[in-house]
Amino acid sequence: MGTSFGFINAVVSVFLLVGLLPLFEKFTETTTDITLFEWSDLNLPLLKKLSVTAPGTYNHSIIVGNLAEAAAESIGVDSILTRVASYYHDIGKMLKSEYFIENQMGIKNPHNKLTPQLSCIILISHVKEGIEIAQRAGLPNEIIKIIREHHGSSLIVPFFEKAKKQNHKEKVDESQFRYPGPSPSTKESGIVMLADSVEAASRSLEEPNAKRLKSLINEIIEERFRDGQLNNSQLTLVDLKKIGESFLPILVGMYHLRVEYP
Repeated sequence: MGTSFGFINAVVSVFLLVGLLPLFEKFTETTTDITLFEWSDLNLPLLKKLSVTAPGTYNHSIIVGNLAEAAAESIGVDSILTRVASYYHDIGKMLKSEYFIENQMGIKNPHNKLTPQLSCIILISHVKEGIEIAQRAGLPNEIIKIIREHHGSSLIVPFFEKAKKQNHKEKVDESQFRYPGPSPSTKESGIVMLADSVEAASRSLEEPNAKRLKSLINEIIEERFRDGQLNNSQLTLVDLKKIGESFLPILVGMYHLRVEYP
């Protein structure tokens, strides 16, 4: 009899936990690991759709997740949140996937026919569209916040430089080539920004090796720091050093490189 009551009690407890969890998260404005694990399932419809409509973005997001998780672990913050948020940070690219370089396989770059200003409008729109998609899907607010902040107010350098070349006699308004923000407000959000930037930049290296990757990682982190993108993230200089060190072995492994030890 005691065993039966124990079993029933366990079953009831599970049902209560599942039923009350959404209410708990709503009133405490927190997202539990249980919910995050549910959203980490790569077979969920939203992630399956991303893999089909924007396969390059999907692959990028998975790698960003690996980078962000390792970085979060290295400084002792929420590694589950950073990984899962990374999976969804670029879902807004699904609507115009061909305008993002990671999806331009075997096609001409559509930006070649656009003004730099229009190109930036399209690129910047993926953040707002990602937020809207995430809200409709019911993603946790902590993930939506990272989607909103993952570019901060960073400058879209290639199109800013292109505009300056085309208008060399006139001053180009830099604000037209910056994301609207806000900048990362937590360590986890700052980590996703850095992981996103580092992964994207690493693909532009013609002959990647461990030394070049290390230099690239340090360059990206320093640029984001100097541009003020990390001012509100609570990340310290010690954190940034650890984050950079955590990125390197993952990128080295991704490119199947050897690390040369002194």
